[in-house]
Amino acid sequence: MSEQVTAELEAKIANSIVVLKQAAAEYAEGKVVFANSLGAEDVVITDLISKHASAIGMFVLDTGRLPEETLKLLTDVQALYRNLKVELYYPEAADVEQYVHEHGINAFYQSQDMRKGCCFVRKIKPLKRALAPRDAWITGLRRDQSVTRDEIGFKEFDEGNGIDKFNPLADWTEAEVWAYIRANNVPYNDLHDKQYPSIGCAPCTRAVAEGEDVRAGRWWWENPETRECGLHPGTSTVEEKPVNVMDFLPK
Repeated sequence: MSEQVTAELEAKIANSIVVLKQAAAEYAEGKVVFANSLGAEDVVITDLISKHASAIGMFVLDTGRLPEETLKLLTDVQALYRNLKVELYYPEAADVEQYVHEHGINAFYQSQDMRKGCCFVRKIKPLKRALAPRDAWITGLRRDQSVTRDEIGFKEFDEGNGIDKFNPLADWTEAEVWAYIRANNVPYNDLHDKQYPSIGCAPCTRAVAEGEDVRAGRWWWENPETRECGLHPGTSTVEEKPVNVMDFLPK
C-alpha cells in the first residue's frame, strides 16, 4: 500500500478484516450477505471481501432510478471481482405502478411520508426479500456519516429485520475510505468526482457544497436528523412519525 495509508488506517483495515472473517465464520454459507450500495464505503468492503472473505455473498438493490454512473460502476465491479457473485434485487412492478398511479412519478418531493413510501416500495421491500433467507448482513455504515449514525457498532442486532448486522467500517473516516480506494485502485462511482459524497437514487441525490455534511445531498429538502430511508432501522436519534406503508401498496 502507498504512503497514503497511515498506521492508524492499517490497524482499522486489519480490524475490518477480522469483522468480515468473523461474519463469515459465524454463519453457514449463504446465511450472511453484504448489501452493496456501490457507494465509496461499499466498494472498499467489496475489495476486502474479495481478498479476505470471498465466501460472503452480496447483493445490489436496483431501485429503477439509479444514476447511470452507478450502473456503470456495477458493471465494473462485476468485471473486476470475478470471484464474487453479485445478486440483483428489483422492486415489484405492481408496487411501483400503484405508487406512481396514485401519487405521481416524483411524489417523494411532496412530503416525508411520500418519500418514505417510495423508499418502501423501491428499497425496503426488495431488501426484505434479499434478507429473508439470511441470518446476518453487512453494511458500509460509518459513525461520522450523519447524526443518525453516530452510535453504530461493528456488530449489532437489527431489530427491524430480526437478524444480526455487521458494520466493518464503523470507525473509519471519510478520508480513510478514500485513502484505501486510491491505494488499492478500487473502482468507484464517477459522481464522487463531481461533489457527490453520498449517492442514492438520481432524483433524491445532489452535489454538496464545500463544508456541507457528507449526507447533505440526500433528501436535501428534509430535516437532516430524520434523513434515513428505512434500510437501517434504529439508526435515527430522533423519533419519527410512523408511515402507514400499506398506503403505498397495491390494493
